[in-house]
Amino acid sequence: MSRWTDKLPEAAKEYIGNRRVDEVECVIGDIAGVARGKAMPAAKFAKQTNYFLPNSIFLQTITGEWADSPFDAFTEPDMILEPDWSTATAAPWTADITLQVIHDAKDQEGNYVPFAPRNVLRRIIGLYAERGLTPVVAPEMEFFLTARNLDPNQPVIPPMGRTGRRAAGKQAYSLSAIDEYGRVIDDIYDFAEAQGLEIDGILQEGGAGQIELNLAHGDPLRLADEVFFFKRLIREAALRHDCFATFMAKPIADEPGSAMHIHTSIVDSKTGKNIFAGPKGVETEAFNHYIAGMQNHMGAAIALIAPYVNSYRRYVPDFAAPINLEWGRDNRTTGLRVPISAPAARRIENRLPGMDCNPYLGIAATLACGLLGLIEKKPARPEFSGSAYIDSDEIPVSLGEALDLLDEDEALKEIMGVDFIRCYDSVKRNEYKEFLQVISPWEREHLLLNV
Repeated sequence: MSRWTDKLPEAAKEYIGNRRVDEVECVIGDIAGVARGKAMPAAKFAKQTNYFLPNSIFLQTITGEWADSPFDAFTEPDMILEPDWSTATAAPWTADITLQVIHDAKDQEGNYVPFAPRNVLRRIIGLYAERGLTPVVAPEMEFFLTARNLDPNQPVIPPMGRTGRRAAGKQAYSLSAIDEYGRVIDDIYDFAEAQGLEIDGILQEGGAGQIELNLAHGDPLRLADEVFFFKRLIREAALRHDCFATFMAKPIADEPGSAMHIHTSIVDSKTGKNIFAGPKGVETEAFNHYIAGMQNHMGAAIALIAPYVNSYRRYVPDFAAPINLEWGRDNRTTGLRVPISAPAARRIENRLPGMDCNPYLGIAATLACGLLGLIEKKPARPEFSGSAYIDSDEIPVSLGEALDLLDEDEALKEIMGVDFIRCYDSVKRNEYKEFLQVISPWEREHLLLNV
């Protein structure tokens, strides 16, 4: 085994065994969370310590277009991409022995590129570390399995199950429902095991063909990497069985949307104790301030956790999605939920992010709002009792409005990184402009001959 393979995590070494690695995919996530990079023969990878990509990849929109540069004299300089060996993992769906390695983006002076999403999250974690704090997160991934959709003009429909019937909705937590596409689930488990990724649980959600996959709590950067890997893994497992996996926030009309709920607790780095729990388990001021930070800044952060025009179709009353910034204990109608737990495991669940968000940015935005609360030390609003499925003017109703709110929140822009926000804003406004040029079937049906 060559020297570079000695740096691999144990799961990757076990996957390789005594076989020869054929190919290595050098991967970096762009603004959308799309995997970009280069694939190369393993023999070539073994001889390189880094490779180069233009930093303009962070100005590419989801449609493949290029946003206007927010920087003067933009010349598309090369970034230096260095492998993070701790992320090396198998690509078990390939025909040969292939590894994936996430790379860090640095400029030519060796500084982290500020508008790379993984670096944005690393920056936020560093700001916690400066205060002697360690954030701990646990994401929940919701997604739909669907029939193959080859014509974008046709609606998305549920997949065919093993009984020969289409997957049915309104079957939350049904084991029979999830068994309908058990072969896809089996491959998800097998791929995850080969990649050394831990699944905390899989269950049927409320939508037709909708699944929730939970990840165990841990380091935010590692968990964001895992969500990044899981998205690709799940898509590949679905394709093996003639269906699609989609992480759109609202792929099917009249079905619930897909969220990426993010559970967060904060630990004192020296003592290892949860700062949300005081003597005898009482809720601390830090707990209250953290919630206040979420209430005061999450409205502006919606642009980061609901990044597409489709994202706002999920924020609909009585469709299992929060449309508010209220908080409550064990209350799933509030945007900020405090689950039942022992004091040492006390955490705050952010139920607002959509599964379509970039996992690095969804986690970074959540942590950034909470950190601003710890800094500002403002009180949270009183706990909300009862159903919070009510109209709220705190949640923007469109991507354009969300971007305007983000632009107005100077504190959030500063903590996320001003250069990153400028880059992100340019990409998203370009996407929004493209969307507004599309005429929908609804417009043709109701306006063509009636107005």
